[in-house]
Amino acid sequence: MPSSASRLLPPLFRLLGFRREFDHPEALLEGVRERLLRPVPYGPPRGLRSVRIERDVEHGTGWPVYRVLPRNRTPTGAAVYVHGGAWVNQIHPLHWRLVAGLAARSGAAITVPIYPLAPIGTAAVVVPAVADLVGGLVLRHGAGQVTVLGDSAGGQIALSAALLLRDRGVPPHRTVLISPALDLTLANPGIDLVEPTDPWLARPGTHAAIDLWRGDLPRTDPVVSPLFGDLAGLGPLTVFSGTRDITSPDTRLLVERARAAGVHVDHHEEEGLVHVHALLPVPEGRRARRLIVDVLTG
Repeated sequence: MPSSASRLLPPLFRLLGFRREFDHPEALLEGVRERLLRPVPYGPPRGLRSVRIERDVEHGTGWPVYRVLPRNRTPTGAAVYVHGGAWVNQIHPLHWRLVAGLAARSGAAITVPIYPLAPIGTAAVVVPAVADLVGGLVLRHGAGQVTVLGDSAGGQIALSAALLLRDRGVPPHRTVLISPALDLTLANPGIDLVEPTDPWLARPGTHAAIDLWRGDLPRTDPVVSPLFGDLAGLGPLTVFSGTRDITSPDTRLLVERARAAGVHVDHHEEEGLVHVHALLPVPEGRRARRLIVDVLTG
């Protein structure tokens, strides 16, 4: 049963109009056009005192890339965090606060790429570049030292990149997924049952974002939809989901298929919780963040 704080989230999200762009594709596309004309700032917010942050553009992608490091400590381990936002929205202060908290509590150095958003950035460009970034850390630190993390759309990018790295023979040590987008056909019949109760996401606007993101690739390409990939040979997965989230039916499929392929999976599903609850200031979110710290320190 969700906490009292979490039970307030669905009516609050509906009141604030979180679902508007996802119910109405034209609203989502108008938002994309607006952000192309007036880009949203992506830098870390002030007040992240528990960490120090370095900016680096000398890494091969040409994107801004930040490293978030624990203050007054030598980093132990390395990770890459890929932010969500339906492939069309910029990194949010909640993402930065999550990364800062994880770095401060785990001691890991967390790399945060500011990848180009759709339609400028597409799966065929962004996913291999993220794989290159993670692969470089694996080669530098060793396969047992690097974790890749992502939420929502960033979870799709993270898992697709992990599959590419598996094929290259340099898989990350572990992959952490928060409410990941996994099958961009959105054809799972289980979504029909969840969508009416999801206060945030809906298929019409999500389809519009997906069409910008996939470019010329079919929706069934594992670079776009990692659930269509062969999961064998991946490192362990840690997955967080909530049942009031249209990504949850595909998350269950991922868990089932990954385990059948011999992949160790820790799945943490919260009844009644919304999309990316691990980022939110609710008890279930705090519990998820503690578990992610355990992954980074394990």
